[in-house]
Amino acid sequence: MAALKYSRQRESIKNFLMTRLDHPTADTVYANIRKIYPHISLGTVYRNLSLLASIGEINKITTGDGADRFDGNVKPHNHFVCNTCHKVFDLDMENIDYIKSIANKNFDGKIENYVTNFYGICSYCMK
Repeated sequence: MAALKYSRQRESIKNFLMTRLDHPTADTVYANIRKIYPHISLGTVYRNLSLLASIGEINKITTGDGADRFDGNVKPHNHFVCNTCHKVFDLDMENIDYIKSIANKNFDGKIENYVTNFYGICSYCMK
């Protein structure tokens, strides 16, 4: 694969996500990056988010009925997705890597990674 050409816009998108804990949507990323690059298009933001996710620089979180969310933290961690407001929260919990060996017992292959999302209603929506 050819080396990826440097892009200030792409770097700004990645840096923006690294500062966020709320797992913003593409629209939120776009609204904030436009403050730096007023002429950037929504399509450019979407393409760069997709590219960054495909090369492992960010994580894309699919919430079901809501818009995809993006996470600048690529270290292994788990998420809670609210079924009502579709917000995504990081879960501070013990390591559950043993789940790979449980899954591998009935799978003829090698499991290298996993994604775990927990779903329910967040405390804000319960009020």
